Amino acid sequence: MELKDYMKIKYPFEIIPDDYESGYAIAYPDLPGCLSCGDTIEETIKNGEDARLAWISAALEDGHEIPLPDSMTKYSGQFKLRIPKELHRELARKAKREGVSMNQYCLYLLSRNSA
Repeated sequence: MELKDYMKIKYPFEIIPDDYESGYAIAYPDLPGCLSCGDTIEETIKNGEDARLAWISAALEDGHEIPLPDSMTKYSGQFKLRIPKELHRELARKAKREGVSMNQYCLYLLSRNSA
């Protein structure tokens, strides 16, 4: 792929308020070290696009592989977890008391505590 092709790809980014110097920082989790900042969110996003362009250009020039965005399609929504028998019993009892499956009860607990 060429630079123009990579720039068309929607890479997710995170904007973080800078509490120490005011303004904002931007990071692209799929492009390690690709960071920028700005005084406003709009300026930060623009500076982030400039940083992404520079990051991808440098990687192409140096012959490095450029990662594609982490896709939700590679996650099935399932994973196996081994837990002690006592915990399994307690979760099953609480789920039954709530009138839901243990899977639904565990999903509730994980969602509630994911932050």
